[in-house]
Amino acid sequence: MAKSKRKVPGLNGSSTADISFILLIFFLTTTSMNVDSGLERRLPPPPDPNQQEDDVKVKARNVLVVAVNMYNEISYYYGDQASGQRVFVQDVQPKDLRAVAKEFIANPENKPNMPEFHPADPPLPIFGTPMVTKNHIISVQTDRTTKYEVYFQIQNELMAAYRELRDELGMKSFGKPFAACNEEEQSAIKGVYPMKISEAEPKKYGGN
Repeated sequence: MAKSKRKVPGLNGSSTADISFILLIFFLTTTSMNVDSGLERRLPPPPDPNQQEDDVKVKARNVLVVAVNMYNEISYYYGDQASGQRVFVQDVQPKDLRAVAKEFIANPENKPNMPEFHPADPPLPIFGTPMVTKNHIISVQTDRTTKYEVYFQIQNELMAAYRELRDELGMKSFGKPFAACNEEEQSAIKGVYPMKISEAEPKKYGGN
C-alpha cells in the first residue's frame, strides 16, 4: 500500500519585514563609522583691537611663505629682501617642501635669514630652557582656483616635516620615535618643534 506524502507546512513570513527593519536599526545604532578629521593646522587668534600696529610686526626671517598661484604652480620664499638675504624659489614640487620646511624650522646652521633662536619660555619638561625657533611661522597662501589635491599635498609634506623632526629628536633624546614617547616626553618634544602652519599671512613684515 503506497504511503501518502506528508505536506510540509509553510513558514509564516508576515513578520520577516519587521525583523529585518529591527536588525537594520540595531546595526545602524551600534556600528561605528570612520570619520575624516581633516588636516591639523594652527590658525592665528583674532588680533587685539587695542594692540598697536608695531606690536604685530613679524620678522621676515621667521616666516616661510609657501604660495600656490592660479595655475597650481608652487613657490616659496623666506628672509628679508631689503638686506639681500631673501630666498625665493619657483616651480617647486610638493615633495620638495618637506626638506625645505625641516631646514627652516630647525635652522641647524643658525642662518641669519632663517628663524632666530630664543630660550624656551616657559621651560620645557625634561629639556629645561633649550634654544628653540619658537617664533617661526609657515604661511600657506593659495589661489581661489587652487586644486584641492595640490593643497592637500602641500599640507601633507609640511606636517610630515614636523613629524620627522619630532621623531629624530625623540630617537636622539629618548631612543624612540615621538609616537612611542610618554606624555611628558612628547610635551618636551613639541616645545622644541611646535607646529605652526597657518593660512593667514602675517599682518606686517619687519626687517631681518
